[in-house]
Amino acid sequence: MTPVRVLAVASEVYPIVKTGGLADVAGALPIALKAHGVEMRTLMPGYPEVMRRLAGADEIRRWPDYFGGPGRLLAASHDGLDLFVLDVPHLYARPGNPYVTAEGTDWPDNGVRFAALARVAADIGHGLVPAFMPEIVHAHDWQAGLAPAYLHYDGGQRPGTVMTIHNMAYQGKFDRSLVGAIGLPAAASFDVHGLEYFGGISFLKAGLQLADRITTVSPTYAHEIQSDEGGMGLGGLLRERAGVLSGILNGIDIEVWNPQTDPHIAYRFGAQDLTFRAANKAVLQQQFSLDSSDEAPLLGVISRLSWQKGLDLLLEAIPTILEQGMQLALLGSGDRDLQDRYQAAARANPGRIGVLIGYDEILAHLIQAGSDALLVPSRFEPCGLTQLCALRYGAVPIVSRVGGLEDTIIDIGEAGHDPTGFKFAPVTADAFAGSLRQANAAFHNKATWRRLQLNGLATDVSWRHRAGEYAALYRDLMTARA
Repeated sequence: MTPVRVLAVASEVYPIVKTGGLADVAGALPIALKAHGVEMRTLMPGYPEVMRRLAGADEIRRWPDYFGGPGRLLAASHDGLDLFVLDVPHLYARPGNPYVTAEGTDWPDNGVRFAALARVAADIGHGLVPAFMPEIVHAHDWQAGLAPAYLHYDGGQRPGTVMTIHNMAYQGKFDRSLVGAIGLPAAASFDVHGLEYFGGISFLKAGLQLADRITTVSPTYAHEIQSDEGGMGLGGLLRERAGVLSGILNGIDIEVWNPQTDPHIAYRFGAQDLTFRAANKAVLQQQFSLDSSDEAPLLGVISRLSWQKGLDLLLEAIPTILEQGMQLALLGSGDRDLQDRYQAAARANPGRIGVLIGYDEILAHLIQAGSDALLVPSRFEPCGLTQLCALRYGAVPIVSRVGGLEDTIIDIGEAGHDPTGFKFAPVTADAFAGSLRQANAAFHNKATWRRLQLNGLATDVSWRHRAGEYAALYRDLMTARA
């Protein structure tokens, strides 16, 4: 097996800093790739939390002026991850969320902040760190989208480039005036075949246009984003580049998400004995101030509260949940109006609906271990990770037929397959309510429900095979460029 050196570029990496599923992938994939002969190092920004966790990192390069202020490139290791950290305090030393202010608006200099990350990625690709000369630079989402662009416009020999889309909705759009400020050739790069996007520029579009290979996080989503609707303005470009576009499903870290060893749940259990799921359910009901009941199906939600995630449809389905004798435990935050409406629903239905606004990793594990079913009614979902965790914990997924949800859940009505959950289409409140009623009937047939749980527990949701697909992609690209 030919060894491969890959530089990954990501704006967040679990367990160091996380706002969404990108961090989970960026944290788990490098470790899974080791078994496939891939040495991956990950470049990330030096946010305050990163600098605290990686105190004592080795300085390998220093600049007196890097995009407007002093900067350093550091090397460190953390939880099996080999990292490069771009420490540029005037760009990254800010409190809270990496992307937005305390008021919830984007940092006005996000274009410069993530151009700086991509620029150093390209420099590492050119040999900035002699001890690590990557054959591939793998950029994740818009924040890293300029890495393939810098490598392309620099000219000369360069590593191969891969661009991965985690969510087409986030495209890194900025004013065209930024081009010169971030060191790209304005005449060459501000073009329909480069960064130009409806009169401005898009970092994601640059990566999709100029990377050697494009991946996204499920086969169905790879198909969906080639449509005008699913491509969100970039469908035509993706149709043109369909020959280098592929969908590779995400996995989850099955050591972190393991009900037999999970320190965050009240009672541990495995596929051989699901008895303690009932005990976790009782603790979850207590945490959400729900009535104590074995016979009421408990529906769990761990989600950003947004239109994309279909959380407005779930609000419309609350009458169905109540009339079916179900309970709801929701953990999430997001759209302020949705937050207010969910809190009002909880106040109006004490003991039946419990809502906690925010995110709590420990509570997320308990919801997986104690819910009877997990709801993911997304309007679009590139892959989704919560339904994979649900399979691992015996919580039966109820999901929409989109993206990675379509690819990872087998509907109870699919002949010739071992079903693992319920899927509904179209993505409407009526179709969702119908799926909830179907799930409620199945829940009260203990043999049917146990079969769904055991099929889910037997599903491979790890990175083992998925990492192999990335390794094959890297080797194929190296062969094509040889």
